[in-house]
Amino acid sequence: MARVVCAGHLNWDVTLRVPALPDPDGEVNVDERRSGGGGSAANVANGLSDLDVEAALLGSVGADEKGRTAREELAANGVDVTNVVESASRETTTKYIVVERSGEVMVLGCPGANEAFEARDLPTSELARADHLHMTSQRPETATRLAERAREHDVPVSFDPGRRIDDRGYGPAVTAVEYLFLNDREAALALDAFDLSDQTLVLKHGPEGAEVRRDGDRVAHPGYPIDAVDTTGAGDAFAAGFIAATVDGASDERALAVANACGALASKSPGARTTLSWEMIRAFIGE
Repeated sequence: MARVVCAGHLNWDVTLRVPALPDPDGEVNVDERRSGGGGSAANVANGLSDLDVEAALLGSVGADEKGRTAREELAANGVDVTNVVESASRETTTKYIVVERSGEVMVLGCPGANEAFEARDLPTSELARADHLHMTSQRPETATRLAERAREHDVPVSFDPGRRIDDRGYGPAVTAVEYLFLNDREAALALDAFDLSDQTLVLKHGPEGAEVRRDGDRVAHPGYPIDAVDTTGAGDAFAAGFIAATVDGASDERALAVANACGALASKSPGARTTLSWEMIRAFIGE
């Protein structure tokens, strides 16, 4: 069984469903409130475990009930949380996710412990037995060092830097990885700022599907038409599907089909995490 290490955020998410986002100085009623573990790296690890991939998480939480519960949720789903660091001086990061009825989201973050971990917190023995390292948003110097260490062990690295790609100094990390996951906005910024000729770009186009660009070639998949309920975590589910298929030896075409199916399944359900399975994917794709 393939083993993937995910490095990045482990949060506590509070999701508020509203009929519409309020205007400035306005107010709307909350239709539903849900709480649970979140964070991109944790979400991807959880999805990989669903898809029969051994998943380990490098991240950090506070020494509080939210952090303990977030780790317990992941461990119960088979994710190895041995390398999740507990910070005694910071609380577990909480993010408030406001979801309107169209499925679009707005995120409000409170600073906390989710970037307290360092590259050295991942033991060499863990990295040496990994088949893939997937990184999400984190401190640029940590991401760069993790990518360097992975290269020393011939471990392929993917990176989904997230919405703050333009203001975090990610240049050295972005150009040190093999796979770069970007949405349309992030791709426009990255292609303008960095030389990405050596990277495989996995570009997410939302309802328009996704594509892989590598060495001047392009492979695209149109995606699947759905009525979105909540797009929170859809990109993380997409990444889990793509990586799970890739480490299993699938072609880019197959990996994109699986990834788009996972993203669509996530968008059809509320919350940052959706239970995934190969049976669900095959049924969704029509196989």
